[in-house]
Amino acid sequence: NQALAKYIAEEKALMHHAAETADLWRKIRFVCTFCLPHYWLTYPPVAVCTAWVYNAEAEHAAHIEHIKHENGGVLPEPPAYDYLNRRSKPFPWGNNSLFFNPHVNKNVEA
Repeated sequence: NQALAKYIAEEKALMHHAAETADLWRKIRFVCTFCLPHYWLTYPPVAVCTAWVYNAEAEHAAHIEHIKHENGGVLPEPPAYDYLNRRSKPFPWGNNSLFFNPHVNKNVEA
């Protein structure tokens, strides 16, 4: 009977999926049980990520300084695209965003 064979195949697939899922959660539980008491194991990966981000930011800052050097000590004016810095109403603190940084962002109020 085809319906019975299809049902048995679906049950076997379901049991296989359940076994894989249970195994996954068993591994997750082991990792959590091992790593949480040994939180000091997270220090090396955090140190590596910190070093990588520091190097990436240092390269970015060097690139910005290079662009400033090429343009007489100032960053060139970014293109005034119509879709940038559109405000339907002013912010309570002014036209610049809340996270305005004069070294990075264009001053809209100027």
